[in-house]
Amino acid sequence: MMMLLKFMLPLMALLKSGVHGQMVQVDSSKSGFVGSQVELCCQFVNSNPPVKISQVTWQKVVNGTKQNVAIANPALGLSVLQPFKERVRFKNPAVHQRTPSLEDTTIIFNKLRLSDESAYICEYTTFPAGNRENTVNLTVYARPMIQMSLSTTSIVAGSKDLKMTVATCISANGKPPSVITWETSLDGESNTKEIRNPDGTFTVRSDYLVVPSREIHQQLLTCVSTYNEEPYTDSVTLNIQYEPEVIIEGFDGNWYLNRENVQLTCLADANPPISLFQWRYLNGSLPSSAELRDDVLIFKGPLTYDIAGTYVCDATNSIGTGSASVEVTVTENPMPLSAAERVMGVLGWVIALGIILSIAGTIYLVNKQHKHTGSDNDSNSSSPAHKKPSSSKKKKAADDFQGPGRFYDELPNTADYVSYRLACNKEDYPEQHSPPIQPPLTFLPHNPYTHHNNQTAAFTYPTPPGPISTYTFPKEQYV
Repeated sequence: MMMLLKFMLPLMALLKSGVHGQMVQVDSSKSGFVGSQVELCCQFVNSNPPVKISQVTWQKVVNGTKQNVAIANPALGLSVLQPFKERVRFKNPAVHQRTPSLEDTTIIFNKLRLSDESAYICEYTTFPAGNRENTVNLTVYARPMIQMSLSTTSIVAGSKDLKMTVATCISANGKPPSVITWETSLDGESNTKEIRNPDGTFTVRSDYLVVPSREIHQQLLTCVSTYNEEPYTDSVTLNIQYEPEVIIEGFDGNWYLNRENVQLTCLADANPPISLFQWRYLNGSLPSSAELRDDVLIFKGPLTYDIAGTYVCDATNSIGTGSASVEVTVTENPMPLSAAERVMGVLGWVIALGIILSIAGTIYLVNKQHKHTGSDNDSNSSSPAHKKPSSSKKKKAADDFQGPGRFYDELPNTADYVSYRLACNKEDYPEQHSPPIQPPLTFLPHNPYTHHNNQTAAFTYPTPPGPISTYTFPKEQYV
């Protein structure tokens, strides 16, 4: 008996170490979207001491029972059962060999369905260790279809105390359900409902309620649907229909006798647009001088007392009719301008004068700049580097008094000029242009002195008291 116990104890210790040293390793959870692909990993690890794997079975837990999905048997081969046959396969090529290796029996799910969501068991049957298994939870998500729309294509403004649904936002057939919020400046409220569908998805519907009025027409309303922390937005512009709101313009309170070119204009804010304008004169029939042109009432000719009275404009659209009236008075003389009008008139004149002076100043500065540029060009052309050599030909008499580009204000006496040339014998000598002669040539003596050879031509003024100095004629300074 003692010998038997000595033999059994080492065997039990060996089995115990094998039980605790070998395990099936899987992911605790996996997830994927409808129509996508997902891998369910399963591996037999720490196979020491080595054991014989007789079979690997994947099972789905359905309502507390196990449903076979795929089986790998070294002797019988691989088998995938319905309804998974076309969508499940073993990933590791070693499993498909004639002598398979079953340490890694990961399977791949294709085209996930909502019905695939469940707990899956990977079970190893071994000898002599027995069965080993582990479980992975598969979650299948469904992306929702998000849609936003107006409650109706045309919302009619009603009572100020009655709220109505103007827009609806729907997140349909999503898993998990979406969270819907609204972004708008409108003073309204939302009403949200969540519905669970038979296939396990959720439909979330949110209505936005507000009092329809002309003030919210063309306002933007945005729905934000958040799914798996990812926001989706959609917007609509409100189309609120309302009856016309009418005002009359044109009467400034200063209509007086014989004033001309006056008219009344009917302005209407409406949706849909105005289809009909009508004018009425509460004091009877419209004056003969009044001419109707849709929304404008024109008074032809000089004003008379006959046009005074109350005028009404009726504007009509498909929702209703709006009206406005104005009381027209005609005075004998124009009304004096008010202090504010006088100030505005003065300001207008000051602004106009300022504009005119600015334009004139600009023109003056431009012209001045052009003249300055022209004078610079003239001075450059008259510099020594640009001066043309004098001609040896005889110049005309007029050239003695005319420089390039300028005339002297007064020409000297012709007779005095000729007598001086004869007296000085300068007829054939080329002369340069000279500045105006001071004093004038009219003071030259009428009887020039007799010419003597080797003497410089000179003349003297009448002898004044004191010492007499000789004066050389300015023209000879340039010879």
